[in-house]
Amino acid sequence: MVTEVAKRLINVDEYYKMAEVGILKPSDRVELIHGDIYEMSPIGSRHASIVNRLAKILNNLFGEEMIIGIQAPVRINHKNEPEPDISILKPKSDYYVSAHPGPTDTVAVIEVSDSSIKYDLEVKVPLYASSGIPHLWIVNIEANHIEVYSRPKGLDYLERTIYQLDDEIKFLNKSIQVKDVITQPES
Repeated sequence: MVTEVAKRLINVDEYYKMAEVGILKPSDRVELIHGDIYEMSPIGSRHASIVNRLAKILNNLFGEEMIIGIQAPVRINHKNEPEPDISILKPKSDYYVSAHPGPTDTVAVIEVSDSSIKYDLEVKVPLYASSGIPHLWIVNIEANHIEVYSRPKGLDYLERTIYQLDDEIKFLNKSIQVKDVITQPES
C-alpha cells in the first residue's frame, strides 16, 4: 500500500509565533506565501535606490491621499503575507496599527525585481491577482522598464502595459516618469 506524504503548511499566526520564539530572527528576510516560508533575495544598491526614489515620488504625489508602505507586510489571507517593496494603501487614521493591511486596503503593490523576476512573475502575479489587488507594478531592473498590471481576474491581470525609460505612467490621475524611477549606475 502506497501512502501519500502530506506537506505541512503553516498559517500567519504560526509564522508570527516562530518569530516570537526566535525560530525566525529579526534579520531574516522572509515572507509567507501559500503556507511556505520563502527567503527573499538580498537587496542590492540599485534595488534599494529604486525603492527609495519611488517611495519619495509616491509620497510627494499622494501626500495625505494614500499611505505608502515600504517593504511592509500585506496580509492576503491566513496562508499568505507577502512583503512587497512598496504598497499603496487606502488612508487609515491609525496607519494600520491594529492589523496589517489586506487586499481591500491595498490600491497597488510594487515589486522591484532583479534576480527575483521569475519568482515575481510566476508566484507574485497570480497571488496578487487572485486576491483582487487592483494594480501591480513590477520594476524590471534588468530590462529597464516598468510592467503595470491592472484588472485582476483569477490568477492573472487582464491588462499589462510595459513602460520604457522615456515613457510616462498615468496612475490614479497622477503622472510618473519612468526615468525618474529607474536609476542608472553612474559611470
